[in-house]
Amino acid sequence: MLVIRLQRIGKKNQPAFKVVVTDKRNSAKAGVPVEQIGFVNTLTKEKAINKERALHWLSVGAQPSPTVFNVLVDLGIVNSPKMKISVSKIKNPEKRAAQAKAKEDSKAKAAEEKKVAEEAPKVEEEVKEEEPKTEEVKEEEPKVEEEVKTEEKAA
Repeated sequence: MLVIRLQRIGKKNQPAFKVVVTDKRNSAKAGVPVEQIGFVNTLTKEKAINKERALHWLSVGAQPSPTVFNVLVDLGIVNSPKMKISVSKIKNPEKRAAQAKAKEDSKAKAAEEKKVAEEAPKVEEEVKEEEPKTEEVKEEEPKVEEEVKTEEKAA
């Protein structure tokens, strides 16, 4: 079966891709492609695909990869909505479930922290309202001591 996919070229940290038609059994990194029909440069956002050859290979039955399909849609070669591409890094279902649970826990914790953060200003306002009362009391206490001292001197 033939596929239209990207083959990486370019230097380290400078990715560029050839759009090639190749057998599905060939490796994406190696293998001799049947035909190169274009290129995609991700750094400069430059895209070029030979429209006639792409339509020919699609009519023959070559299946484009999701990324190549979206590039074909961007260039107007294919008239249909873009494919949704989802990349799953974790293939083990147990790890995926553990990761999903950890994500839910972190969301719950973030929501809880947000609630606490919203309540904190209210508590601070209440404390500020109470603080002036305590200051008034503090101001009155030294006066009482002064009165006691003046009474001792008078006695």
